[in-house]
Amino acid sequence: MLSLMSLQLNASKTVEKITSFMRYQIKISGQKGAVVSVSGGIDSSIVLKLATMALGPKKVKALTLPMRDITPESDITDVMRLAEMLNVTCDTVYITPMIRVMRDIIPLYDQSNKVSVGNLMARTRMVITYYYANALRSLVFGCSNKTEWMTGYFTKYGDGAADLMPIADLYKNQVRQLARYLEIPESIIKKVPTAGLWPGQSDEEDLGMKYDTLDLILYGMEHGMAEEEIASSLGVDIDMVRMIYNRVKANEHKRRLPLILRLSSASG
Repeated sequence: MLSLMSLQLNASKTVEKITSFMRYQIKISGQKGAVVSVSGGIDSSIVLKLATMALGPKKVKALTLPMRDITPESDITDVMRLAEMLNVTCDTVYITPMIRVMRDIIPLYDQSNKVSVGNLMARTRMVITYYYANALRSLVFGCSNKTEWMTGYFTKYGDGAADLMPIADLYKNQVRQLARYLEIPESIIKKVPTAGLWPGQSDEEDLGMKYDTLDLILYGMEHGMAEEEIASSLGVDIDMVRMIYNRVKANEHKRRLPLILRLSSASG
C-alpha cells in the first residue's frame, strides 16, 4: 500500500551523506568551492544551506538571477535574507537585458511560445552561473530534485546543467522534510512551487497533479509496481498513472549524456 510513510526520511543521515558527497567532489575536482543559483524556492535554498555546511560559507558563492516583470520581489528578498543568515555573499544579476537582446536578434523568437522562451531564460541563467564557476574555480551545484529529474521537469542544459546534483535522489515530499530539519525559513517552505519562467506559473499545474501524489506514483514505478496496482493503491485514475509513466519515458533523453555513435570498429 502506497502512503507518504513510504517517503519518510532520516534527515540527519541524509544531511551527513549529502555534505560528505559535496566535500569529496570538491576535493577530487581540485576546485576551490561551489556556486549555487538560488531562486528563492525550497530546492535551491536547501542546496545553498547544505553547501555552506559542507564547505563553509567562504567557499560558497550564491547567485540570484531574476527576470524583471516575472520574478516576484519577495523571491529576491528571501534569497538575500537566506544568504545573510548563512553568511554567504550573493550577487544579483538581472537577465532581462540579455533576454531582450536575444528577442531582437533571434529570427524565430516568439513571445507567445512560453516553453521556448522559458527555456531560453533557464539556459541564460546557467550561462551566467558557469561564468561565475569558471572565474572562481568552483563547481556548479544543481538544485533539481528527484521528482523533477524523473519527469523531465527541468530545462535541458539550463537548470538541468550542473557539476553535481546533491538532492536529485530526494522526492519533493522529502525535500520539504529536509527543509524543516534544516530550519529553512517558512516563507520559503510554504511558497507555491514554480520554475519562475512566466507570471503565474505553478509546478503542480504544469505537472497535472499535487506533488505528493506524483511522488508516490514515481515511488511505485521505482519499486516495480504495475500501473494498475499504483492507481488502485492511490485511488487515482489509471490514465493519470499512465501519463506519468509516459512522461518519464519520453524525457529519458534529458537525463543522459549526448549519444555518441561509436565508429572506431567500423570498416571501410
